[in-house]
Amino acid sequence: MTPACTCPSKWQTMADVPDIPILLLGEPGVGKSTFLSYPPSRLTLGDTHKPNQPLPSLRDLDQPYPFNIKLYNRPYRFEFSDTASPTHYTLLRPSVLILCYSIADPASLAALTTEWKRVVETHFNYNEDIPVIVLGLKRDVRTKEDYDGRVRAAAAYPDDDGDDGAMLKGRTVVYPQEALRIAQEMRCDRYCECSALTGELCHEVFEDIARTAAMTTTTKGGQTEGTSCAIQ
Repeated sequence: MTPACTCPSKWQTMADVPDIPILLLGEPGVGKSTFLSYPPSRLTLGDTHKPNQPLPSLRDLDQPYPFNIKLYNRPYRFEFSDTASPTHYTLLRPSVLILCYSIADPASLAALTTEWKRVVETHFNYNEDIPVIVLGLKRDVRTKEDYDGRVRAAAAYPDDDGDDGAMLKGRTVVYPQEALRIAQEMRCDRYCECSALTGELCHEVFEDIARTAAMTTTTKGGQTEGTSCAIQ
């Protein structure tokens, strides 16, 4: 079932609409704000954003950004925040965490395994079942050659000491299989990629986030056990 986006006023008076806070974490400049500025109307239509059409600007002071959606014939209100939130992000209590990195910046992926992993374990350990999604942004930077799977052998796996940073050092692009492996090792629930610039896979990613967030309102919601990680 494809989520349907609706205007916020439709459910403002409905007390039974669950509010689900969602927090985006990651290095500065990876594209979190650009991703959140993707027009909801285009998610409904399922089309792509034309590169010559500027994305709307978001003000950090307006966080959390509301996103009303209907899924499984039930309305939900998602409230998105990121690290620029007026309330310091470590004080927030999200129901879903999204760890963001830039596909054009391998170091930002390596940072998820160190700095941002520590942030999650230190500040968001109030719920061990909180779903965690790894989201690759700026997917448009990959060329067709990248998609052909021509990955250097040295980059396919980390060094013997398990240093993911060494695996990505000197690289200019992250390949899907590399990021998925790291997401699996971090025991994250899902791995997604998209480009807000072109709109590629934005609809699918928001749908994936919606399904994961909706599950937190049921007894089945929670982090994946073991090393399982679904790829979108």
